Amino acid sequence: MNEKGTIKLKNIGKDDYKFLYQLLSERGKIANISHKEMPSYEEHIKFISSKPYATWKIIYYNNKKSGSVYLTKQNEIGIFIKKEFQEKKIGSKVLELIIEQNGPGRYLANISPNNKKSIQFFKNQKFRLIQHTYEFIKS
Repeated sequence: MNEKGTIKLKNIGKDDYKFLYQLLSERGKIANISHKEMPSYEEHIKFISSKPYATWKIIYYNNKKSGSVYLTKQNEIGIFIKKEFQEKKIGSKVLELIIEQNGPGRYLANISPNNKKSIQFFKNQKFRLIQHTYEFIKS
């Protein structure tokens, strides 16, 4: 529990597809590193159905869907909290819970260099910068 409410994590299900799509559309270009354009809803469903992450959970804050968190097979963490639930210390507790559930090991966070809020969040959680990655696309 954080200072203002209860936080729970639940595995995603088919009834979460629309919520996850809304969450994705709320992120904006600054936060995205995996795609340049918003995928169609059908592409989104196909992506979720491919089970791309080792674990993917919906974040509930006071029993309301407030975000999602995933962990890849390489222990890369992705957290997104809906705008209306940000600034409530939810991310810190979610990070603690997902690491607690997964156990000891090395954890990574891939963040767009333009996403200053996320960079600061992970720095505050004792993550440190280890690399810059550059992209080249030959057409």
